[in-house]
Amino acid sequence: MRRFERSARRALDRLNTQLGTAGLLAAASAPALAAVVDQHEAAVRDILTLGVESSAAAAGLVLLAGYAQGVQDHVRARGWQLAIPADRAGWLEASWYHVRLLAVCSLARNLLHSQEPPARLAG
Repeated sequence: MRRFERSARRALDRLNTQLGTAGLLAAASAPALAAVVDQHEAAVRDILTLGVESSAAAAGLVLLAGYAQGVQDHVRARGWQLAIPADRAGWLEASWYHVRLLAVCSLARNLLHSQEPPARLAG
């Protein structure tokens, strides 16, 4: 399981570098975006907690990384590319996919900085 957690952490770190840092800064200065990210966080938590068999046995980071990969695979399967918004205004008009992945980044940050064991997704 440790190997999966390390791999998940690397994948989430890459996603955070590509999208999360700029997006979460934009959300911090735009209450409307922050509210949408919060809604997406709740939805992702519900999906991973209630909708994944044996989710209690898997580490939260592994579930989050798998979910993020699924979203990215969905985007690629349609031949789309997620261009990262360049500024706050761009983030305010970001697609559902951008915001969903931004919510994953936020959840991952919370898991990594939480005092709780990383196997928990509670928010």
